[in-house]
Amino acid sequence: MLLTTFAPWRAHQPSNAADDLIAHLQRQRQIPPGTTVLRHIPVSFELAPIRVMAKLVELRPAVVVCCGMAEGRSQLNLERYGKGDDLALETLLPLDWLMADTHLTTISDCAGTYVCNHLYYRLLGAIAQQCWSTQALFVHIPPLTTATQPLLARDLALILKRLAGLTPPSTAPSGVN
Repeated sequence: MLLTTFAPWRAHQPSNAADDLIAHLQRQRQIPPGTTVLRHIPVSFELAPIRVMAKLVELRPAVVVCCGMAEGRSQLNLERYGKGDDLALETLLPLDWLMADTHLTTISDCAGTYVCNHLYYRLLGAIAQQCWSTQALFVHIPPLTTATQPLLARDLALILKRLAGLTPPSTAPSGVN
């Protein structure tokens, strides 16, 4: 699995909630074994896709999970679509199953209009165009509070554990990793 986070992007943000939550899960040893964590992706329409795609090509993981902060949200959001060029590309992952038994997680149909959505759209598009067996998910993480962090950490750890257990679809062309 490849797991990514963004760097902070606004002056009033000392950190990025998504990166903070992933760092917390790393300290608690809640990241599935074998996961590569790529932290502090630049918040840039050009650089973010380049960094993630380069690591995707290098590693060819079964799953890529990109995490970003959503200041205006109060729950962990599993993003169904990446949108661009008047198209909506949908993840093939079973979102209802991934969020089963979580406390502060929901499915979102809008990954926003900023770099998060752009990265997700480009990632889903490249996977489809190249016929890779890799699956992709974008997770938006709200600001962390002392009350919500334990629940969000539990939810994300459960989702990552489920994703780590997935195998690539059997419909992938032979020779594609």
